[in-house]
Amino acid sequence: MTAPIKVVVAEDMRVLRDALIALLVLEDDIDVVGEAERGDQVLALIRDREPDLVVLDIDLPGVDGLTLARQIGAVAAGIRVLVLSALDRPGVVREALDAGVRGFLPKGVSVDALIDAIRRVESGDLVISPALLATAMHGGQNPLTEREQAVLCRVAAGDTAKDIARELHMAIGTARNHMTRILHKLGARNRVEAVRLAKEAGWL
Repeated sequence: MTAPIKVVVAEDMRVLRDALIALLVLEDDIDVVGEAERGDQVLALIRDREPDLVVLDIDLPGVDGLTLARQIGAVAAGIRVLVLSALDRPGVVREALDAGVRGFLPKGVSVDALIDAIRRVESGDLVISPALLATAMHGGQNPLTEREQAVLCRVAAGDTAKDIARELHMAIGTARNHMTRILHKLGARNRVEAVRLAKEAGWL
C-alpha cells in the first residue's frame, strides 16, 4: 500500500484551518501532520514533521506565503507547495509560479477539487486553473522589485516618505528614490496613478 501524502496546513483563520484539516483527514491517502497559523512557524514545522506537501495561504502573518514558498524551495526543494488563497490576481499568480509553487487554487474551490489538486501536485503536476494561468502568463511581467512593491504597498496605505522609511528601515532619501523609480517603471505621473496602475495589473 502506498504511504499517505503527509500534509502541513498553514492558514491564519482558525475556523477555515480547522475545517480544512477536518476534511483532509477523512481521506485515506492524506495525513495532516501539522498546522500553522503564522508563516514564520512553517519552516520549523517542516523540519520536525517532514511533510510531502504544504497547503498555504498567501496572506499569512509573520512571513507571507510567497516568501515562505521561496524559503521552502531553498531548504527543502522536494516539498511541494500548493497555495489556497483569495488573492488570485494575475500578478500574484505569476509571483507564485516564480516562487516555485506547484498549485494555486482560490479559496472558493470545492473540497473535491482541492483534494484532487493535492494528489496531482504531489505526483508532479502543475495545478492552476487554465483561465488563471493564461491570464497570468500573458499579463506582462511585473517590473517592480520586491522592495519597490513593499514601498508602493505603504504608499497605497497612505504612508509618507518618513513613514515608509521608518516601517521599512531605510533612509528617507532611499524611500524617495524607490518611489521615483516606481513612477518611472510604471509610467505614472504621481503616486495615486502608480498605485492604480499596479493594482490593475495585479502587481499590488
